[in-house]
Amino acid sequence: MAEHPAYPVGLRLSGRRVVVLGGGTVAQRRLPALIAAGADITVVSPQATPSVEAMAEAGEIIWERRAYAEGDLAAAWYALIATSDPDANNRASAEAERHRVWCVRSDDADQATAWTPATGHSEGVTVAVLTTHARGRDPRHTAAIRDAVVEGLRDGTLVAPHHRTRTAGVALVGGGPGDPDLITVRGRRLLAEADVVIADRLGPRDLLAELPPHVEVIDAAKIPYGRYMAQEAINNALIEHAKQGKAVVRLKGGDPFVFGRGMEEVQALAEAGIPCTVVPGISSSISVPGAAGIPVTHRGVAHEFTVVSGHVAPDDERSLVDWPSLAKLTGTLVILMGVDKIGKIAETLVAHGKPPTTPVALVQEGTTAAQRRVDATLATVAETVRSEGVKPPAVIVVGEVVGVGPEPAA
Repeated sequence: MAEHPAYPVGLRLSGRRVVVLGGGTVAQRRLPALIAAGADITVVSPQATPSVEAMAEAGEIIWERRAYAEGDLAAAWYALIATSDPDANNRASAEAERHRVWCVRSDDADQATAWTPATGHSEGVTVAVLTTHARGRDPRHTAAIRDAVVEGLRDGTLVAPHHRTRTAGVALVGGGPGDPDLITVRGRRLLAEADVVIADRLGPRDLLAELPPHVEVIDAAKIPYGRYMAQEAINNALIEHAKQGKAVVRLKGGDPFVFGRGMEEVQALAEAGIPCTVVPGISSSISVPGAAGIPVTHRGVAHEFTVVSGHVAPDDERSLVDWPSLAKLTGTLVILMGVDKIGKIAETLVAHGKPPTTPVALVQEGTTAAQRRVDATLATVAETVRSEGVKPPAVIVVGEVVGVGPEPAA
């Protein structure tokens, strides 16, 4: 007799009785989706994993601490059979057949009346991938297809441009430290849906090359601003394009709210009545040291880290940083935008008590193909920057964590 393919269907289980036989790892994996579906779930099993037990304690499921007994599937709409007792599994499967209960078996797919697809979710869409026949199914292959489809939906590459969901307004997107793979999934999807992208120089530039030809890409540094300050000109450009009904992405390096003037843009948009979505990004203050093998905290070495902007020198009256207090801290100091001021910064830290031998690492173009790390101390860092030709953008790490990891490559 020829084997027929399974008929795909979505079960609506809200408020309906579902019975799960077994409280092991299979049940632990399947229960969250059943709970999310709103099912009325009873787990029948003498033992359960700590996670399953926690679901019962939270009232998400009912756990009956015993073995399967005839009649357990009565009035059930759906059953998952996942015990370690083959005889109990066979008897339960037979009961499900008699009562016409759709039944999944973790131990023998051929004896089941239903199969569980590999599922994923993206923006209100559920993706379910099911192989045609039970025999010869490769769960890894099915999961790989599921993952590829979900990733395509999330980053916008799978949906045709004219079917993309686009919403007028502005999305303030943190692009991460530079590696295009380090932007968030949501940020990448919003980029794929954009009509206009206003990008910073330090944003992940490689992502711009992936945008469709119809997307207008504007270099924020090249916006004409005449009598306006540069930031005001950027704010006005965001407002102008959004008022034209376009989906605008403001792509910034790192995180929008870490020395990125992101809140100034949010405030300007709010005053203009423009909706704004903020998408956090991976900050270079943590990710760049990590990419260079430097943890900003480490047990027994540093219990805190402080991130400061170094674009204003310590002796500049505009500086808001309390450098004398920073010199007294024992943790890690991460300095952004401080390459050209590091000499003055090091002098100030030493003058207020930080040992001249304190290790310093400068990580230039972190997370990109051009990344390089240069090590020094507070006493030598100014000369090292000059002799090694260290240029922005670079993240500077000051503290004993610099020496925690393996020796940096020569």
